[in-house]
Amino acid sequence: MTVDDVKQNAIKQLAIDALEDMKAENILVLDVKGKTTVTDWIIVASGTSSRHVKSIANNVIADAKKADKPPLGFEGEAEGEWVLVDLGDVIVHVMQRQVREFYDLESLWSVDVTHRDTAHKKEQDVM
Repeated sequence: MTVDDVKQNAIKQLAIDALEDMKAENILVLDVKGKTTVTDWIIVASGTSSRHVKSIANNVIADAKKADKPPLGFEGEAEGEWVLVDLGDVIVHVMQRQVREFYDLESLWSVDVTHRDTAHKKEQDVM
């Protein structure tokens, strides 16, 4: 495992923890290495309302800043239907359920999907 892999895993776990802290639903981790040059990991999670989506995204942003890994950017916070948080090698999408179902990013990327529990176990195995 390279230093970059360790950094990516730390950022990925930070995002997962921030999502879980705010009770995000159906957290999925998509490994898109080799599929795009934009990022290596995409995390998709759902919120129950626009307020919930905004709160979840704000928690990811706040935790990243606390860890001295501020987001490169974020979009969609005003509307709260779909908020994207760009952490570089990890991009987090927080969406309302109906928006997530409509855009179906999991199928769009058509890559292996790792559920939160599996991702957490893998992270523990690595450490």
